[in-house]
Amino acid sequence: MQKITTFLTFNNQAEEAAKLYTTLFKNSKISSINYYGEGAPAPAGSAMSVTFQLDGQDFYALNGGSHFKFAEGISLFVSCETQAEVDEFWEKLSEGGEQGPCGWLKDKFGVSWQVVPSSLGRLLGDKDPEKAKRVMQAMMKMSKLDIKSLEEA
Repeated sequence: MQKITTFLTFNNQAEEAAKLYTTLFKNSKISSINYYGEGAPAPAGSAMSVTFQLDGQDFYALNGGSHFKFAEGISLFVSCETQAEVDEFWEKLSEGGEQGPCGWLKDKFGVSWQVVPSSLGRLLGDKDPEKAKRVMQAMMKMSKLDIKSLEEA
């Protein structure tokens, strides 16, 4: 069992979010769904909590009510090996949400994600400071990150 688990608190979309996320990532599954009973703060029979895995990593989602909000200070970081992977995660995660700058987006539930090529750290840390600067400048002009453009910078 992993020691630290990401815990996401939704208004009432925990089950819907877990179902979406587990379709996007390989090696993913919903492990369990617990439902509210009579006298609970939500309708009896509605999902209370969902445990799931994304690419083998455990997550816990709770339907806690409308007073819980997601903030951009926390995001889920998706490291991508290819442009096809960047494109697929970018399109599917941002559908119904909001595309932001530099590989950041919010999904339709308000969860912030970063969809980033695994090569970005190497490019930004290039031993040639001018090359690293050009990569940074190129990235700052992008919404969805483009590996070829970053490499050519």
